Amino acid sequence: MTEIEHFSEAVSTWFSWAPAWLVASALYAACLGLALILHRLAHGFLARLVADRGLFWRSLVSRTRTVGQLGMLCLGLSVATSLAPLEAAGLDIAGRIFLIGLIGVATLGARTALHIWTTLHLRRFKLDADDNLTARQHVTQVKILRRTADTILVVIGIAAMLMTFDAVRQYGISLLASAGAAGLVVGLALQPLLKNLFAGIQLALTQPIRIDDVLVVEGEWGRVEEISSTYVVVRIWDLRRLIVPLSHFIEQPIENWTREGSQIIGAVPLYLDYKAPVDVIRNKARELVEGSKLWDGQVFGVQVTDASPSTITVRTIASSRNSTDAWDLRCMLREKLVEFLQDEYPDALPRTRSVVVGRPANDTIAALAGAGAEQLGGGE
Repeated sequence: MTEIEHFSEAVSTWFSWAPAWLVASALYAACLGLALILHRLAHGFLARLVADRGLFWRSLVSRTRTVGQLGMLCLGLSVATSLAPLEAAGLDIAGRIFLIGLIGVATLGARTALHIWTTLHLRRFKLDADDNLTARQHVTQVKILRRTADTILVVIGIAAMLMTFDAVRQYGISLLASAGAAGLVVGLALQPLLKNLFAGIQLALTQPIRIDDVLVVEGEWGRVEEISSTYVVVRIWDLRRLIVPLSHFIEQPIENWTREGSQIIGAVPLYLDYKAPVDVIRNKARELVEGSKLWDGQVFGVQVTDASPSTITVRTIASSRNSTDAWDLRCMLREKLVEFLQDEYPDALPRTRSVVVGRPANDTIAALAGAGAEQLGGGE
């Protein structure tokens, strides 16, 4: 006989005068109270032990206080069930309670440790910086992998708990025995979930998009606001949200304006008359760009890029630190250049010309004018 069985028999002998339910209730209350006392002592000891250590260990001890309390309560329930004057199945119940509690505590503890580590890691990176490429890389990778790892931990924990029951374990063995048809059915049913799950892992590793990237998706311009385990939220410029499955970014082409950096070149095309003074426009555009804080001082140019039978295309390009500054700089250049041409060179604006071929003689014009006057007089 084990020590627990000896102690259980001794308890039954000592309290043979009391009803079984009263003895069991007293044992449960005593074990749970002792478990809470032991947890408080253990938590205080651990808190003093990690007081001089890093923020991760201090946060881990603080955040896992409730998890540890649940673990100690499960241990107390297991011990109380073993000692209580119950039927022979008590030991089996006690072992199962302790095992399920241990799996749950381990799962919650692992998730908490993962969350603390990723949070502390991401504190080193700021997305609001001008050059935030490195920050966006780390934030995107860590958030996707954290969600994936969190999902895997939960699935493994639930599966481990279910496998403690014989019926579920036998079902799993039967399922593996008939893995041909069952695997096909399960694979078809889980295809969307698995597709997005693997797409998320691929996005985290290859990073075609990142948090705060500027994209053009489905003809909409916006920023990546959130990357979950199954979809991406794109905040469009007018504050709408575009929800796109993760697999879309693996299978479909997209425009990423901040893939290697936030710097971008904006273009302002003007459709002008052939009389437009290109050199004057170039000097005016340079004056506007150099006087603007939106220009990063890297790229500038004014060129005639096209010529149609009626107009020429004068394109001004200028670079900015990010897409928002580039948009504002383009709008400013377009407005100021049009205003400049309206005031100083109105003939440079596009116009439609009409040319009369084979001009009629003066006598013919006079005759036509007289005939018109007679028709008007007759009408009166």
